Amino acid sequence: MNAAIGYAAIVAVAVASALIGFYGLRVSRTTSDFYVASRTVRPWWNASAIGGEYLSAASFLGIAGLILLTGSAALWFPIGYTAGYLMLLLFVAAPLRRSGAYTIPDFTEARLESVWARRVTSTLVIVIGWFYIVPQLQGAALTVRITTGLPSWAGSLAVAVIVAVLVAAGGMRSITFVQAFQFWLKLTALAVPVVVLLIMVGGIEPALPPGEAFPIAAGPSDLDVYRTVSLMVALLLGTLGLPHVLVRFYTNPDGTAARRTTVIVLVLLSVFYLFPTAFGFLGRAFAPDLAASGDADALVLLLPGRLIPGPIGDLLTALVIAGAFAAFLSTSSGLVVSLAGVISQDLLGGSVRGFRIAAIASSFVPLVVALATESAGLAGSVGLVFAFTASTLCPMLLLGIWWRGLTSRGAIAGMLTGAVLSGAAIFGGSLLSTAAPGIRPFLEQPAAWTVPLAVLITVLASRADRRGVPRGADAFLTRLHVPEAARRHLG
Repeated sequence: MNAAIGYAAIVAVAVASALIGFYGLRVSRTTSDFYVASRTVRPWWNASAIGGEYLSAASFLGIAGLILLTGSAALWFPIGYTAGYLMLLLFVAAPLRRSGAYTIPDFTEARLESVWARRVTSTLVIVIGWFYIVPQLQGAALTVRITTGLPSWAGSLAVAVIVAVLVAAGGMRSITFVQAFQFWLKLTALAVPVVVLLIMVGGIEPALPPGEAFPIAAGPSDLDVYRTVSLMVALLLGTLGLPHVLVRFYTNPDGTAARRTTVIVLVLLSVFYLFPTAFGFLGRAFAPDLAASGDADALVLLLPGRLIPGPIGDLLTALVIAGAFAAFLSTSSGLVVSLAGVISQDLLGGSVRGFRIAAIASSFVPLVVALATESAGLAGSVGLVFAFTASTLCPMLLLGIWWRGLTSRGAIAGMLTGAVLSGAAIFGGSLLSTAAPGIRPFLEQPAAWTVPLAVLITVLASRADRRGVPRGADAFLTRLHVPEAARRHLG
């Protein structure tokens, strides 16, 4: 691959993002601008920004790589990522916006009237955010190494620095402009190459015959039932607790706009995931060697130049490199905004200066982790973050929105239970499965048992602490579920 193409694409995306971000800086003046864009972001604009930050390295590169490796078994990932937003639409979007909170810990404290519940939630938000940023930085490392020949650390460092500068400079309002631009860039960067490749590969002989590239036995009916169910639990419920996604709903003007935003996001995601899926199936037919060489996650970057040599292939390659770098920047930016909001509110007084300091700190820690570890597959590692989120924040949010009986002790017990169980499965799974190989599937995909246990402990602990139900629970739930227009009408 021509290194000049990689340099040009990466620099172009970085410069465009910086220019748009600094434009946003001109209109970011108040504390509310930095935290929630003064709650003035309209549905289409907000949906584009959500698509920008949600479609991460796992979506842009990892889905195609998984399909290359496992065939149609990997289709559960885009299905789960998209369906998670349906869960958001039905259960979380509008009530969360009506809560009036800036961050998830703000919501927890207001709902449960407990500083300790807030502290536990804040800790989990920070841990989840750092976990999620690491795969973005590792994806950037992979992209820079393959496309420019530079060492891997250069890609991670570049993304961390750019994100820290953009977020610290302009906050949520600035990042909204950047992420909306980056979503449409990512969609274009996958859609155009897929269309061109489908048109031009007609005369190219596949590396594998169709029967071997797409065996009938690879269909979802042959998947292990437990793994599939557990993965879907993680993806459907994990979306409900992602801090960088939830903070977006605080930027809508009202609950109705939050619902409209979610519907638009569902449409945008459904369209987007058609293209990495097509890339994956093209890779199974024309580049199966990438699976054996360990470069499956690089399929989207390498396939255009392999199938269409010459200037057209170079242009398509530049486009997908630009889209990939936009994916790393946009998701990392959303995560850093949400983390900076939490850290600033809890530790630095909630000022604009505290937000900027927190943004820099939120970028530095995952950078150190990314430089010290190796990627284990982008989509798979992000799937584990979803499992952890589904086991910790999701039960607290759903029960806090829909069940009056939730208490602070119950919420804390449930969150800690989910964190310990899912954390042990994720980080200690290899050691435990070596001692007992039969439990390996339950540790590789833990959400199917960690989420029910976390919910059970939350409910039991709350029932045992009935006197701990907050006095303001009824009023707060009314605020969550009664539309703004109706509340104004009732005075």
